[in-house]
Amino acid sequence: MDIDVKIKKFTWRIQNFSSLVDKKLYSEVFTFDSYKWRVLIFPKGNNVDHLSIYLDVADSATLPYGWSKYAQVGFGVIDQLDRETSSTKVTHHCFNARQADWGFTSFLRLTELHNLKRGYLLHDACLVEVYVCTDKTLDFISHEFIVKTDWDELKAKEADCVKAVIDNQKAPTTKPVEITPPSPTQSSSQTVAIEPEESAEEYMNTFFTSLESELSSSRIVYSKEEAKEALAKINEALNTTPVNLNDSGKFSPLKQAFMILASFDRSSTTLTIDQKNELLGLDERLKELANRAAKAVQDKDQLTAKESIKRTMTCNLESSLIRYKEVETEVKQVDQILAALREEVEEAQKRKEKMLAERKGIYRSCKEMKLELDALGKELAECEATAKVGEEEEKSVEAEWGRIKDFISSIEAKI
Repeated sequence: MDIDVKIKKFTWRIQNFSSLVDKKLYSEVFTFDSYKWRVLIFPKGNNVDHLSIYLDVADSATLPYGWSKYAQVGFGVIDQLDRETSSTKVTHHCFNARQADWGFTSFLRLTELHNLKRGYLLHDACLVEVYVCTDKTLDFISHEFIVKTDWDELKAKEADCVKAVIDNQKAPTTKPVEITPPSPTQSSSQTVAIEPEESAEEYMNTFFTSLESELSSSRIVYSKEEAKEALAKINEALNTTPVNLNDSGKFSPLKQAFMILASFDRSSTTLTIDQKNELLGLDERLKELANRAAKAVQDKDQLTAKESIKRTMTCNLESSLIRYKEVETEVKQVDQILAALREEVEEAQKRKEKMLAERKGIYRSCKEMKLELDALGKELAECEATAKVGEEEEKSVEAEWGRIKDFISSIEAKI
């Protein structure tokens, strides 16, 4: 539901809540101000004993680089027996790619959520309401706004307002026409009277005389004990911190207490008009201060978280730098080993080439010797045949030689 397209209200009723087994649960996606949103809850807590609830940008992964979107977000887990005692919290955040979801890890204690005396899980159904406003100039989402604003009534009043103006234009009357315009920040209506031009002064006097009489007759008279009790509630609230008061969401009793004090009238404690007006305005003033304090604490917490992330990242960078230098030294050592191995490989390669050349030379030499050996075999056969002939020739020569020697000896004997 939207009011003048400035606030989006998203209602999520979760049935069979006590039977949920999922650690976390996403709602359906809804679109507001051109962004797609969804609600994320941890029914049993995000590692805490509280219900955890966040608003998430559903399509953050597909958005353009560097995107960001401011939003004021109000969360409410509605007490379905007494809406004004509902648990609510309000926060501001600039959503971006690194922080696409934001909310409260410790939203509502689980024991309180499951308390049967409360109406958080009426018929085992949890009613979650989320209010989103992306206009930085507006800052009116609060506990009172969440629990007291009747959106259906606002829509009806818009229609009644338009109809009243049209009827007034068609049929002028001497009586004032009351127009009740919708107000997104309060449940009470503001009345505007359109008066006739004639007898305006007389009409105003009559109106305010009647109004004074009506207010006097309907004024509630509070006792001194009620005034003291109201003062005690206010002091109790003032004795706590603005942040704790904002987290408690207990502004309804304070509004009633301020109204009692402003209406309390005794001769000894008569308040001026300015004092009464200031008392009636203190409720909104305290809510504003509490919201500002909560925003300041949240900003400080965010700063602390950012600083923690920065310290962690710095530590990681330093560790990475040390490791980088170690790896750089190791790489140099490995390079030296590789260089030495390359020299050995080159030397071995040279030896291999030399041995391959030697092997090739041996092969050629052996091949040549083999050819010579084959040729020698052929020559040897011829030589054997020739030697045999020579041996016979040698015997023939020796025989002839002996014969000649014997012939000479015979001649020598005769001489």
